[in-house]
Amino acid sequence: MRFLILLAICATLLISCKEEKQHVVTSVNESKGIEESIRYAKGFSITNYKGYKKVIVSSPWPNSNKTFTYFLVQKDGKLPNLDTNAKIIEIPIKTLVAVSTTNIPALEYLEVDHSLIGFPNTKYICSEKTRARVDNGAIKDLGNDLEINIESLLELNPELVIGFSVNGVNIKLDQIEKLGIPVVIDGAWTEQHPLGRAEWIKFIAAFYNKEKEADSIFKTIETDYLKAKEAAKITTRKPKVMSGSTFKDVWHVPGGKSFIAKYLEDANTDYLWKDNNSTGSLQLNFENVLEKAQNAEFWIGAGSFDTKKEIQDNHKGYALFNAYKNNTVYTYTKRKGTKGGLLYYELGSLRPDLILKDMIKIAHPDLLNDYETFFFKRLE
Repeated sequence: MRFLILLAICATLLISCKEEKQHVVTSVNESKGIEESIRYAKGFSITNYKGYKKVIVSSPWPNSNKTFTYFLVQKDGKLPNLDTNAKIIEIPIKTLVAVSTTNIPALEYLEVDHSLIGFPNTKYICSEKTRARVDNGAIKDLGNDLEINIESLLELNPELVIGFSVNGVNIKLDQIEKLGIPVVIDGAWTEQHPLGRAEWIKFIAAFYNKEKEADSIFKTIETDYLKAKEAAKITTRKPKVMSGSTFKDVWHVPGGKSFIAKYLEDANTDYLWKDNNSTGSLQLNFENVLEKAQNAEFWIGAGSFDTKKEIQDNHKGYALFNAYKNNTVYTYTKRKGTKGGLLYYELGSLRPDLILKDMIKIAHPDLLNDYETFFFKRLE
């Protein structure tokens, strides 16, 4: 009971504090906005006005018909009259809680990682730099990402929480917002072009007034990606490639219009499910996959296994594939954090250039002579 009373008092004080900082808004009156250039990402837009920015997230989760609009107002700026339901966030922010490891590289690249003060399941963080801040207590572990410790979050009192949703059900995020802490939804993972996912660094940058830095970072990654793509076009050989693995007797195969299929296309390979129109993953039985992919030359992205023994222990039928027999099975488990997290899941979305070069190096060993795979390794 004492805990509930304490939590209620904290919530009341926090909400009161937040309300004091809010701008009084009454009606819509916008003009002369300059839209930021977004080349690949489809799920967000940023329009700049004098003293504030309008950020719209139009793809918060797959097949969503809901959009989120955020008004980012400079702390020393003035905001025009807006709809009373507008979500207003003062920038640049100084303290942040994120719930996905994919946000960590963007914060580090933008040199604002010091603002991260809370994170759920910190054991999954791979970055040595951010890991050190976890170990010295600068970043507080907030428990499970689906069951964030609200009491700990209230103690931190961050200026912003960056979350995500897989289907629009955001019980914890909704609860956090009701307590007066602004929450924004990051939909980078819904993008179907690898460079589209990386371009969401511009979304993160908007909250820190780091647009120029984000644009420079992204252009470097884009140039590297496109250069690798052009290098792969030199060869006319397109090896047949399979991907995915089984989970509870269901084989999850990347759809032909998924971002994984895009990587394989740009790596100049013949992905066996390229003609499928799904942007997500296909759920197939083992026999379906064996019939189509038994003779595939490469198996790229075979889950999170570390050895051939592990993969066969998971399903003895894997040994029937030529890629298994010929030692051409590759997984993204080459680099791990000290607590076992995979760097591929953390850094991969921001560095599609590295993933593409890995796939080119695997499928076309004679190309990219001075390059060694970064995320992927061959199972031994």
